[in-house]
Amino acid sequence: MARTATTFRCQACGATAGKWYGRCPKCAEFSTMVEVAATPARDPGLRSSTRGSTPARPARRVSEIADDGPTLRLPTGIGEFDRVLGGGLVPGQVCLCSGPPGSGKSTLLLAVADRVARGEDRPVLYVSGEESVEQIALRARRIGVTSTNLLLADDIDLGAVIGHLDEHAAGLALVVIDSVQTIASADVEGRAGGVTQTMEVAQALSRVAKARGLPMILVGQVTKDSTVAGPRALEHIVDTTLSLDGDKHTSLRLLRTVKNRFGALEVAAFEQRDDGMHEVLDPSSLFREHRTTPVSGICPTVTVEGARALVAEMQALVGTAVVPNGRRAVSGIDTGRAAMLIAVTERAGGEFLWNRDVYIATAAGMRVSDPGTDLAVCLAVMSAHGDRVVPLDTAVIGEVTLSGDVRPVPMMPERTAEAFRLGYKRVIVPVGTRARAGRQVGPARLVEVGTLREAILALQAPPMSTVRTAASGVQLRPVPATD
Repeated sequence: MARTATTFRCQACGATAGKWYGRCPKCAEFSTMVEVAATPARDPGLRSSTRGSTPARPARRVSEIADDGPTLRLPTGIGEFDRVLGGGLVPGQVCLCSGPPGSGKSTLLLAVADRVARGEDRPVLYVSGEESVEQIALRARRIGVTSTNLLLADDIDLGAVIGHLDEHAAGLALVVIDSVQTIASADVEGRAGGVTQTMEVAQALSRVAKARGLPMILVGQVTKDSTVAGPRALEHIVDTTLSLDGDKHTSLRLLRTVKNRFGALEVAAFEQRDDGMHEVLDPSSLFREHRTTPVSGICPTVTVEGARALVAEMQALVGTAVVPNGRRAVSGIDTGRAAMLIAVTERAGGEFLWNRDVYIATAAGMRVSDPGTDLAVCLAVMSAHGDRVVPLDTAVIGEVTLSGDVRPVPMMPERTAEAFRLGYKRVIVPVGTRARAGRQVGPARLVEVGTLREAILALQAPPMSTVRTAASGVQLRPVPATD
């Protein structure tokens, strides 16, 4: 008889230890270690690694596999959702969609299930472990979901869920499980949502989807830091991982592709309304304010989400501090990077901000981590401090180093093309952009700068005619730009 040992397993990352810890030594999460009974006996289903055996399927030539024909995708009927999937769902694809509570995951996937049921004229199964079918029907009527091919079920037992799949094995077009952490297997110990249960449920559903060529979407819960709840191995089991997030005070929702085995990483925009999620075909228009007169402290830029260029608006406010050391507050960008950019701006502009309150934010609650927006942050701070404005027809792109140099960033042709498409007449970019962009930039003018100081000089136009240094009081002259 195998000896049974007691171990402790982290419910967040799956790490095991011989004793209990208040904080997991691997993922540093608190109160996640639970006691489990482990049997170190070898799995009888595993074969010895020292002796060869006949494989279940022989190896095939890659040319023969490629000649089987192109993979047919199943369009969902929602263009932005198909964008992040790479054109649609692949047969047997398992997709994990996560997001914070209230972001609209269930609403979006219910609309996807309805569109697929209408387009394919085949049944689509929506299984919920969090809501009853009556509650789902209320939301369905609110957002206009009325397809007769949409089947609803509320079960939390893995065997019952697979039983629903067996009942409609021949004709299902899509299966949605909401959520994977609420489903549990009677053959595995542990509570629903634990590491063992989540892994077993995900692996079992993935095997069923692969064996039957059935597209499946799993809804995943998230932790307080917006990461997928459960073990990190859950993201390795699935083929595609999507993340739906957005500021709770705005209706904008961004659906990002974190992982996709069948396509590139993309981003799609939706607007959450009372009657459901609506596609936003031009999200750049939501990230910048529409105004007819320039305002100090505002600087537009172009960021990249996945493979998509989006115009963002960086906003800054500089005020007099009531304490010796000024306050720094940011929203939408990293706090540490903002402090670094403020220090670089002080050095390049010759102006002191240590006794000033500096506030930096993005428009429409957009979260930006792209270093290509550094130059816009610096110029927004300069504009707010000197009460000078950036012209409405000017956008800036570039990464700023600690030495004050402006470096190029990836996808410069796509960024400049997006800026010109939205009507910007002049784009301030790092040196070398003109040669890389080629003819894609169109007839508009690119102003190349090598340092942050040159970028400040390049902005000297009628609305921003004077730039002086606090130390010397010498007026700076603009650097002439060529077309």
